[in-house]
Amino acid sequence: MTDPWARPTDQSPPASSAELPPPPPAPDQPIHPGQPGQPGQVDQPALQPQDSSPLAKVKELFSDPLSVVLVAVIVVALVAAGVLGGELYARNRADQIVASTVECVVGDGAKASFDPLPPFLMQHMSGHYTNINVETAGNQIREAKGMKVKLGIKDVRLKETADSSGTVGSLVADIDWSTDGIRQTVADMVQLPFIGSAISDVRTNPSNGTIELKGLLGTITAKPSVVNKGISLQIIDLSAIGLSWPRETLQPILDKFTAQITENYPMGIHADSVQVTENGVVAKFSTTNASMPKPADDPCFGKL
Repeated sequence: MTDPWARPTDQSPPASSAELPPPPPAPDQPIHPGQPGQPGQVDQPALQPQDSSPLAKVKELFSDPLSVVLVAVIVVALVAAGVLGGELYARNRADQIVASTVECVVGDGAKASFDPLPPFLMQHMSGHYTNINVETAGNQIREAKGMKVKLGIKDVRLKETADSSGTVGSLVADIDWSTDGIRQTVADMVQLPFIGSAISDVRTNPSNGTIELKGLLGTITAKPSVVNKGISLQIIDLSAIGLSWPRETLQPILDKFTAQITENYPMGIHADSVQVTENGVVAKFSTTNASMPKPADDPCFGKL
């Protein structure tokens, strides 16, 4: 007899795992930084996005000390090149202007230059020019053939006033007049009684400081000297046609001739000394604390 309350024994055993349907796949789980990955997986570092903006590139450039040094060197080189270029251009332009002014005054070609220091741009900005050197070509000064001058000009200040365009602290002119130039000049400009204009030869005598002018009809011996802030040829001896003549006969003619070529220069430039050499005559002219004329008074100064 069976127990009515007992469990039935004819129930089938539970199905094996091989007969059960497979479980649904688990969803992919993201691996967050700082969390362990799934078994068999390798953690990868997260990639940071690169900033390609110009500001970022500049920051990256200046973060390198070598780059900073290179940039500084390039900037300094560019600035120096610009300043040097401006200095050379301004200096060359100023040389041309000064040379042109001197050419107008003397009637000959000229070259001018400013001293290297201080830099010309500094002088130009202040309007104060310390040292200027000028040399003419040596063809002539005014009507005097074969005359050459070297100028040393100092302490020039450009400042417009009612009657001047500036001032010159000092100007010194060294003049060289060759014997052949004297011959040409006298022959072209002077008609001497008893001598004529055909001066064939000029000789100098440095020992007694005289010049001898020889023509077809006679000879004049004269001594250069400073008279009335110019140079005068004072006649020492006059002989023509085998006779001696009074000096007063020709002296006024020579005075007018020398005054025409050595007096009335601008800014009060005047003769200080004259000396006879083996090759001609040398003289020194100068002026100090002189006012430069306005262009209306002397067109030669119009470009300054």
